[in-house]
Amino acid sequence: MSYGTADSLRPVTLDDVRGAQKMLSGVARTTAMEGSRYLSRLIGAPVHLKCENLQRTGSFKLRGAYVRISGLLPEERAAGVVAASAGNHAQGVALASSLLGVRATVFMPRGAPLPKISATRGYGAEVRLHGQVVDETLAAAQEYAARTGAVFIHPFDHPDVIAGQGTVGLEILEQCPEVRTIVVGIGGGGLAAGIAVAVKALRPDVRIVGVQAAGAAAYPPSLAAGYPVAVSAPATMADGIKVGRPGDVPFGIVADLVDEVRTVSEDELSTALLLCLERAKLVVEPAGASPVAALLSDPGAFEGPVVAVLSGGNVDPVLMQRVLLHGMAAQGRCLTVSVRLTDRPGALATLLGVLTVVDANVLDVSHVRTDPRLGLTEAEVELHLETKGPEHCREVGRALHEAGYTVVG
Repeated sequence: MSYGTADSLRPVTLDDVRGAQKMLSGVARTTAMEGSRYLSRLIGAPVHLKCENLQRTGSFKLRGAYVRISGLLPEERAAGVVAASAGNHAQGVALASSLLGVRATVFMPRGAPLPKISATRGYGAEVRLHGQVVDETLAAAQEYAARTGAVFIHPFDHPDVIAGQGTVGLEILEQCPEVRTIVVGIGGGGLAAGIAVAVKALRPDVRIVGVQAAGAAAYPPSLAAGYPVAVSAPATMADGIKVGRPGDVPFGIVADLVDEVRTVSEDELSTALLLCLERAKLVVEPAGASPVAALLSDPGAFEGPVVAVLSGGNVDPVLMQRVLLHGMAAQGRCLTVSVRLTDRPGALATLLGVLTVVDANVLDVSHVRTDPRLGLTEAEVELHLETKGPEHCREVGRALHEAGYTVVG
């Protein structure tokens, strides 16, 4: 394998991926493959979860970063490396550099979650906070590379990175040789491209399905156009696949070898993350849950056995709380209603009595008395309820209506 920067557009081959696998021996874990009875019943065929959320640093990113950095020339290693990332790539570069004895500088957005910043520093990298969005951070890292001579380690747009990520595909074939469909999240495309190179070379009959968040789906228009197209203002909770433009190198591979690219909604991502936590007992970030979201959204579209790649588990606790509540709401297990009532002693107790009868658990209550929409003797009460599903939500609404309450939200 050649690792110089001049060959950054060279093809990625099965031999490259096999070479990367040897290089990663003793460095990256061969992550577990867990069966999912719930998803298997839903699909009507075996479904397995490839747990890259349990990889060192909490995602697959270590694989590509280590292969890329280990292939640098001695003078390049001496100059150090630089990367830009909001989380997973940052940690992968930090640990890979530490293992290889290379100085690493990682630029992260000012709003990056504190646990990810702390983890990146803990793996040995110097962290510099710059910009509010990843594009600004990326520009700062590239300027730093040009000024200092440090080697910029791209998160997905380099053959060595793709070869490293492709080792996930080799493991899937070893752990589940009967696999018929592999479902994997796509941001810039490095992981999907690497898996496709490895799997299609050995098992061209295996169908590979990529998944993007609907609010950051650059691949569908790019594939339609035949070249990478940028989407403006990508927006999704799944920051691991929140990429505005496909990488040049992975795009060509995805266009040739990935059979289909699907999109999923934010509600579907939330529901999938909740399912991974409750049913599989696995902590997965929204990007890592995207393949599960695709299975849930259209279970009849996937021939089994299916392997869903859980690409990462680095989720900020604050985001996790919000996403879980969002997922519960999407399943009808969490309901927020605003009720207008007469502001008098005992009115709240009477309202809560109605909810008790229909077995709705009150999580939180807040009052509004000064809104100009309200009459002098009125108050508005916002209730956050734990419910048992969509039908129970409808039952709560009927009970409030029949008790004479005005539900305003």
